[in-house]
Parts: sequence; C-alpha cells; structure tokens
Amino acid sequence: MTWVEERMSAPKTMFAKIWDRNVVAAVDDEVLLYIDRCLIEEGSVHAFRALKERGLKVWRPAQFTSCADHYVPTGDRTGGVAAIEGTEIRAMVEAIEANSETNGIRHFGMDDPAQGIVHIVGPEQGISQPGLIMTGNDSHASTHGALGALSFGIGWSELTHVMATQTLWQRRPKAMRIAIDGVLPFGVTSKDVIIAIIAEIGIGGATGHVIEYAGSAVRAMTVEQRLTLCNMSIEAGGRAGMVAPDGTTFDYLSGRPYAPKAALWDRAVADWKTLPSDPEAAFDTEISIDAAHIAPMVTWGTNPEQAAPVTERVPDPAEAPDLDSRRTIIDALDYMDLKPGMPLTDIPIDRVFIGSCTNARIEDLRAAAEVAAQGRAVIPVWVVPGSQLVKRQAEAEGLDKIFRLAGFEWREPGCSLCTAINGDILAPGERCASTSNRNFKGRQGPNGRTHLMSPAMAAAAALTGTIADVRALARGS
Repeated sequence: MTWVEERMSAPKTMFAKIWDRNVVAAVDDEVLLYIDRCLIEEGSVHAFRALKERGLKVWRPAQFTSCADHYVPTGDRTGGVAAIEGTEIRAMVEAIEANSETNGIRHFGMDDPAQGIVHIVGPEQGISQPGLIMTGNDSHASTHGALGALSFGIGWSELTHVMATQTLWQRRPKAMRIAIDGVLPFGVTSKDVIIAIIAEIGIGGATGHVIEYAGSAVRAMTVEQRLTLCNMSIEAGGRAGMVAPDGTTFDYLSGRPYAPKAALWDRAVADWKTLPSDPEAAFDTEISIDAAHIAPMVTWGTNPEQAAPVTERVPDPAEAPDLDSRRTIIDALDYMDLKPGMPLTDIPIDRVFIGSCTNARIEDLRAAAEVAAQGRAVIPVWVVPGSQLVKRQAEAEGLDKIFRLAGFEWREPGCSLCTAINGDILAPGERCASTSNRNFKGRQGPNGRTHLMSPAMAAAAALTGTIADVRALARGS
C-alpha cells in the first residue's frame, strides 16, 4: 500500500475529510485550498480596491455573497442608503453595493427583503452547507461550521487572493474535539456552554486548532444553538468551529433558497452523511465537559475568558495563582469599575443589547421575549433582529409586541452595538448586558463596559437593572 493509499484509508476527522478534498497543490507545509464559498461585508472594501488596482474582477462571483450589516443603521431607515447619517458610514454601505454590482455578486443590501447580518443570512438562505470550505472577511465566519462546513475568517489581502483565484494558501491546523455530554440544566443555553468552555480552556486554549463540538448535548441542540456555539470558537483562539451534519442539519436546510433541489438534494445528503468523523479518527486534543455542571454564565472582565456562573462573585486578585494573573485581574477590574468579592448579581446595568451574529436569530428572540413578558424594563434595551426574515417572523409571532409592551426598543437588522461602528454606541462608562461575542475594552464604544450573557439573561437584566439569574425570574422567585 502506498502512502497515498494509506492516508486515504486511514480513519479521518470531519475536518480532515473536508480539508483533504479541497487541496489543489502543496508546497512544503502549505497547501493551496479551493474555497467553495466566500461571504463578505462592508470591510471588504480594501480587497476590492486591491483587485481593481491590478485590473482584475472577482473570478467566480457566483461563489460570493455580500451583505450590508456592520455599517447599516438599525434605527430609522427612512430615505434608504442616501439618508444614512455620517459620510464615512454611508460610504461603506455604498461601496459594498457598488463593488458587488460591478463584480456580479449577489448582494443583500439595506433595502433587500432578506438583508441581515452575513453570518445569519448565510445559513438561513441555505448558502452555508455541509462539506464546504468557506471564508469571510470577518473572524466570526466560524459560525457556518455549525452546518458541517469548514469556515474561517481571513484578512483583506487573503480575501483579494480568493477573489482573484477562488483559492487560498493555508497551513494545516490541528484538530480538537470538545465533547459536551449529558443534559443541559434548566436555564442553560448554548451561549452559556461556549462561555463556560472559554472560561475553562482560556482565550488561547484552542490556538492553532479547528474545534469539532461533539457529545450528546451538542447532538440535542438545534442548528441555531449550534451556530451560537461555533460563532464564539474564535474567542477560544480556535481557527474554526464545526458540528457534524445530521438529521437536524438536513431538516434545517431543506427547502431553503440556495440549498440543493430535487435529485441534487438527494445526492447532497448522501455526500453529507459521509462527513462525520470516523469512529477511530484521532484528534490532536480532546476535551470532555459534563453538561450538568454548566450554569448561566456572565463575563465580569475584558475578555470572554473572564467569566463565571451568575451565582458567583467578582474574583479577588489576591487569590490569583501567579503575579501575571493578578495583574490581569486588577487591570480588568479597574476598567470595569468592579470591586473584588462583590456578587455578580450586584453589578448594575445601564443598557441591554440583544442582537449580533451570536444571538439574533428567532430562537434567541423567543427566549428573550419569554422573560420580557414577565415585567417591564427599568433601563434602555435594544432588540436588533439578525435579518429581515427573522424580524418578519418575530413580528408574525407577536414577539415585537411583547418587547414593546415591556419597554424594549424594536429595531432594524444589523450588527449594531456589537461593533459600535454604525453610530450605535455606548457612552463612556456605560455598562451593557450584551448577547454579542466580545467584551474587549472599547468594543461597544470608548470606555464602554460589556458583560456577555445569553438572550434570556440579558432580558432578565433589563427587568431588574442588574445582572440577574434568569432562573430565579423563570421560577417566579
């Protein structure tokens, strides 16, 4: 048996199966990968400019999808793109529209009935599919791995290469499997799961790896819950996150606009069923987590690793295991204006943001609305659906009415306060309970303070004005 035959017959991880069949060429420790799909947003302007300077156009525009999401307003959209306040913000929205039209790319613009955040539009349109290698000019392209794809973010120079050649040079990452087994406790969501994972392994715990999420708790998740899980793989340092496609995946994709149809659907599903990791496949790193031990989580610091169950307290730097850890905690507490040892549920909240590519799908809004129906907001709240389709479905279900009755503001789809680059921004010193994915210094505005949590937890904070344990509200205690 030759080494090629041996490699082809050896047990493989799902990552290896997808990677290997997309290799075009190899030179030393780098391979040239064929990129099946590329999803882009306004930040692609630099790549389009570089392409134009070289006298080139996008080679395979049908493999690209563009969305206006980071810079679009989520408040009043009367007047369309031309009425966007701020010359630079408006220019970014105009640029993605013009570049897409020039290059023949399907564009979900601000006035499109299916407009939305690129990482929500891709799955709901059936553009994201199992077995594909996908890229995007946004690190949270990892989201699409929830459908059994290998999907990762790239920089603008790499994007230029993909635009011109539909290929990309890459070094092969390692494979990590994180198995979450058991039944998630009452009040615990996939957002809590991924924050708990990051708190345990650290923001560098998956560096150099593609993560495959497995185990009975993951298999029991809906696709939307898996999308949240894979979305924040980047916050653990991972190159990408993946979940093996199964019946849940196929049911989700069936009938979506860009999913295969008729005989092509049958052929696609037959192929997708071959993708899960072989039983004997070896992973470079294995981690096991008991689902029963996970609680509703909240971040207290300035990165997603600095998190704890909502029932715990702000850490005391004096109890840190080493000097570097102590300094890191002191720095985070100073920025967040928190005192060591204070209960997390004593932390006051100034504003709530329910949205982002992490948690702005219909299931997220249902969970938030269920809590919102129990009271009235005592602080400002923005609910920003992830797409126009999500918005219309939520309105058809009456969720918008629940939010409005509770004093929550119902807005238009976009990235909004997750990135704070479209005019939606925290005031200096303002503290926000957010369903987004990053709590870095200034992420939601200069000197803004962010606490990451699930949609239900964020809604609970809106009703109480503090970080709150949603389980207590749900049980009426």
